[in-house]
Amino acid sequence: MHSLFLDLRYALRTLRKNMMLTLVIVASLAIGIGANSAIFSVVDALLLRPLPYPEPDRLAAVWLHSPAIGILRDWPSPGQYIDIQNENHSFEQMALAQSRTFILAGREQPERIDGLRTQSSLLKMLGAKPLLGRLLLPEEDQPGKPAVAILSSRLWDRLFNSDREIIGKSIILDGNPFTVAGVLQGGFMLNAEVMPSEGPMDKMDVFLPLPLGADAVQKRGDENYNIIVRLKPGVSVQQAQADIDVIASRIRGKDKRDASFGMHVVGLQEQVAGDVRRALLVLLGSVWLVLLIACANVANLLLTRAAGREKEVAIRTALGAGWQRLARQLFTESVLLGLLGGVAGLLVAQLSIYVVRAMNPGNIPRLDDIAINGGVLVFTLGVSLATGILFGVAPVWRAIKVDLNTSLKAGGRSGQSGGGLHLRRHSLRRLLVVTEVTLSLMLVIGAGLLIRSFVRLQSVPPGFTTDHVLTMEVAAAGPKYRDDKPVINFYKEFESRVAHLPGVVAEGVVSALPLTGEVGWGRINVEGYAPPPGQELQVDIRVAGRDYFRTMEIPLRKGRFFTEDDNADKPQVVIIDEKFAQRFWPDSDPIGKHLWFDPKKPVTIVGVVGVVKQYGLETDGKIATYFPQPQQPDPRMFLAVRTSSETAGLASAVVKEIHAVDPDVVVYGIRTMQERLHDSLARQRFSSTMLGAFAAFALLLAAMGLYGVLSHLVTQSTHDIGVLVTLGARPGNIIRLVVRQGMELAAVGIVVGLVGAAALTRVMTSLLFGVSTTDALTFATVPALLAAVAFAATVIPAWRATRVDPMVALREE
Repeated sequence: MHSLFLDLRYALRTLRKNMMLTLVIVASLAIGIGANSAIFSVVDALLLRPLPYPEPDRLAAVWLHSPAIGILRDWPSPGQYIDIQNENHSFEQMALAQSRTFILAGREQPERIDGLRTQSSLLKMLGAKPLLGRLLLPEEDQPGKPAVAILSSRLWDRLFNSDREIIGKSIILDGNPFTVAGVLQGGFMLNAEVMPSEGPMDKMDVFLPLPLGADAVQKRGDENYNIIVRLKPGVSVQQAQADIDVIASRIRGKDKRDASFGMHVVGLQEQVAGDVRRALLVLLGSVWLVLLIACANVANLLLTRAAGREKEVAIRTALGAGWQRLARQLFTESVLLGLLGGVAGLLVAQLSIYVVRAMNPGNIPRLDDIAINGGVLVFTLGVSLATGILFGVAPVWRAIKVDLNTSLKAGGRSGQSGGGLHLRRHSLRRLLVVTEVTLSLMLVIGAGLLIRSFVRLQSVPPGFTTDHVLTMEVAAAGPKYRDDKPVINFYKEFESRVAHLPGVVAEGVVSALPLTGEVGWGRINVEGYAPPPGQELQVDIRVAGRDYFRTMEIPLRKGRFFTEDDNADKPQVVIIDEKFAQRFWPDSDPIGKHLWFDPKKPVTIVGVVGVVKQYGLETDGKIATYFPQPQQPDPRMFLAVRTSSETAGLASAVVKEIHAVDPDVVVYGIRTMQERLHDSLARQRFSSTMLGAFAAFALLLAAMGLYGVLSHLVTQSTHDIGVLVTLGARPGNIIRLVVRQGMELAAVGIVVGLVGAAALTRVMTSLLFGVSTTDALTFATVPALLAAVAFAATVIPAWRATRVDPMVALREE
């Protein structure tokens, strides 16, 4: 222990003597280790740490899918739930739930609340416990029981001031009275990551009963529910899937569904991770590459220092120090550097997590759970120790290979051994530089592919214009809006008021605004078309106001937009999108043709509009239909307002006009369309930004490594340069000699890197849009960029070589 303490004290003294080199090494390691710790903290929260529910590995969700008609995930119906409940052999518990937005009235201002209508088994399954009162009861799963509500601790604290006398009091939700029966303990959380909804949701704050009557088994088309299950002990997700496949096959035949119709069981942890897993693993691999490059760079720097310590090592060896003693001393120094880099890396990791939260990519689940905890600290310690040992191997190897006679004979020229102005005798340093260039190239190509993909995605036309468009959600709830007429009159009145505001060019409402995550599709029939056996037609179904298309500047291809005559008293009409028209009437005019849900109520096509990217610029949606709002009134709609200039200040005026018609209506989600478009690209922007930052750092490290090797070569070869100049070598000859050696190393690294990149970028397929994993432009541009950086890194030491004074160099000899 005493000798270890002496080694540590000597290591500190040595690092302090070379403060600038120590700072450069620690900074390089801090970025590499810090990036790893930051990404690992995300992996820990999302993939490693279990969900905060009892036995979370046994929890799963059941989803529908019909891939042949473009439905990769759909919500089940009560009828399907009952079929599964009666026929499965894999589930210990099941719950049906439906997320929705409620309007809490009876306060100074109505409040929008995200909530859940659910069976009583869900809260027990997820381990919820009451702070006050009780949970939902099994008898409340049946119709005819008093309406009760369970509040989350967050809602109870925020809106009811933690009133401990709230049990038994009545609250008004969507105009209906509910008796508060319980308040959940703090810490229980259920959100849209765990239970995805059809519309934009956050955390569920109120839980209401979902009674199922005897007729629930007949409700097979109402596919707007979630099914959460707990697997029986010993039953895997794969076994449950085999069980559910049999049930889905029976449902497919009974309900005459599409031949590709099925169900899949998804573990709840996997559902929360979603499609982020692949992007996260790519980033984790990237930061490991950055750390390897940093290790190679630090090893090169330590080899540079080791060259100047050859005489010291030789003297210690001559005085009797064995190679084990020398190795322990050098490993102590390198591990100490690794630990210092780890401490600084924790600061980098904390800053990185702050940046991630500030960027809020929107696709990272459990973002609030990401933190520097005990697991991350242990990971950082392990990485720091492993890093210190890894980059310490090279200087240790060099030290134990020191030629005692040569080093002692070198006199004052410590470390200047023979070999001339060539890297032939520096094979280890050449290998490290080639490794840096190889890994950097792979990383920069990956970043280049993501950036190219992001640029390509940004250029995709959304089908509408986003400039100067203000949007918001409007929810009219309560008994007065249960009939269609009041809903129609409310929207007609406030739209008229908004349209006359100064600066408003156009306004319109729609049931599902693009890029909001709002979904709505269903079956429909088309005149002259009968689906083949085993197929069904599913279309996007939207309700739109008269001026919605003009507001969003969605182009009219044929026919007309909606008019004031398209009201509840006139024959029903519909507008379809261009993709719909091309599928069914590629060579004829669709205007005047008919669609229907009920064959007794045909709907006439009056217009064809352009295709809209409803669910994201990278997603091709289904064929779409738009029904006029007066003929399909909905109390909850999105409002879009096109303005003549910037929208700042207009939002309050619009909200004022809406409340002038009805002060109890809730207006929320106020955002510009540009902001919604920006947020829809958050995942791609985050991935490309992060990988681009890692690639830039890797490129800098590679340049530093190449510069360091050649700079050291020039420093150690001043005598040889002096001889060459004395014998008539011109500056150009010296520059070419140095640059050629640097570019040879870069060329080898580029060739190996191209092979590695071609293999590794295949894992990025799902992250790219409109760009192949072997994109020719990227694979040509990045090596050229790296070659230019390498050339710049070699020219500087080459120019320094020409400044050597031959008389001074020869006199030193």
